[in-house]
Amino acid sequence: MPEKYHIETRPIPPRLARIGKYGVVDWREDCARCHNCVKKACVYDRHRQELDYIRNLSDVDSLFFDCMGCFSCVQNCTKGLLGLVVNPVYESLGSHYWAPEIIQTTWMQAETAKIPVSGAGYRGPFTGAGFDSMWTDMSEIVRPTRDGIHGREYISTAVDIGRKPPFLALKDEKPDATLPPIVSLPMPLIIDMGSPQHTLPKLGPILRETAARTGLISIVSPHDWLFDSDDAEEDLNHLAFHLDPEARPLPKDVLDRTRLVEMPDSPDVLERIRKFKSVSPEIVVSVKVALDPKGSKRAVELADFQEIEVIHVAADPNGNEIGARNPRFIKDMILQIHTSLVENGRRDEITIIASGGIALAEHMAKVIICGADLVTIDLPLLIALECHLCNHCEPGTSCPAKLDRIDLEYGVGRMTNLIAAWHDQLVEVMGAMGIREVRRLRGDVGRAMFFEQLEEETFGKLFGTRK
Repeated sequence: MPEKYHIETRPIPPRLARIGKYGVVDWREDCARCHNCVKKACVYDRHRQELDYIRNLSDVDSLFFDCMGCFSCVQNCTKGLLGLVVNPVYESLGSHYWAPEIIQTTWMQAETAKIPVSGAGYRGPFTGAGFDSMWTDMSEIVRPTRDGIHGREYISTAVDIGRKPPFLALKDEKPDATLPPIVSLPMPLIIDMGSPQHTLPKLGPILRETAARTGLISIVSPHDWLFDSDDAEEDLNHLAFHLDPEARPLPKDVLDRTRLVEMPDSPDVLERIRKFKSVSPEIVVSVKVALDPKGSKRAVELADFQEIEVIHVAADPNGNEIGARNPRFIKDMILQIHTSLVENGRRDEITIIASGGIALAEHMAKVIICGADLVTIDLPLLIALECHLCNHCEPGTSCPAKLDRIDLEYGVGRMTNLIAAWHDQLVEVMGAMGIREVRRLRGDVGRAMFFEQLEEETFGKLFGTRK
């Protein structure tokens, strides 16, 4: 049995004052000075830390917004003097999709590398748009041998990237043909190139080092790579170059140490792949297809060509269809692509990478259930550096997270912690489903429930289909 995949982590505290969701307002004028003050019963022991906060206070927010929302003091105060309020700065974080809850959860995971637990529990809607309308089946959670990261069974998160032959022909007990190249990763995750809307800071060295420490791959542009770098030998094994037509040609010695490259889709993409393979046949080539109104159909068409090994389908940062008046969400587009490839008998031959809207570890598991083999992420890693995901990230502007001042160890540590937390959550989900290998999770829609289908089956005959 291979050694279990493990990521070394350590706590990386934030550089700036925390921005919490809750704060407790204490109206002390009517306080009876009870001997057993309810604040001392705080589940998270925040009251005993209050004096340290006040003594070393550098920012008033540090005192106010470290509450975990357990409600113990608010509910038990006999005078009703304590009240829980929501931080207005917290509410201004992110956007309608990258909600404050997602940003705060990502900050916590980047700091502790632990699966997030909230004192107030889940206080959101039962269902919603996007991934919130999809629930995973946890029917195996009672089995102690499959208890996620604490269980005794081996749960593999490894994936293979590349084209697989539809069958294996043997001659003299050996393969009768040359097998296509395959890239193996210890978990279904690739670090994507940075978002063009978020230009601060220059994260190239941090992303490359994070990929090396976690055993993953980071997609980079050749424009951002120094080919005379002293550490090129070690880094190149964890890099995938995005070869747009304007990119400068890669040196032969660089290609010899690279496992994966990516090309944007174009009318001549097949010719570009053939030309590239004539020089470097052992490198896996991924084709990036934008999920616009024609993207799903284009991805299915490309799978019919033997030159195509990997298809990277990319929605917009919020997971929506690009340029559509009524955009579909990425889970629905992946389901369509996966189902079409199954019907064509091509699904097991091709690798599908999905990106766009993958904001939480549960999204990674859900999009794999919908039919992707693995995902790429970029914004969650930026948020791990305490980014507020504001809309004015441009050179010359004031960054509230001071991202232009981060050092390498801080950035790599926070990103590594986040990836480790995501890996643990994937193992937990698979353990609760009774699945021991992430390859089996791909396209297993029987392990999930979809609100739209349940609503149609339950109420469709009575009220008709929802428009």
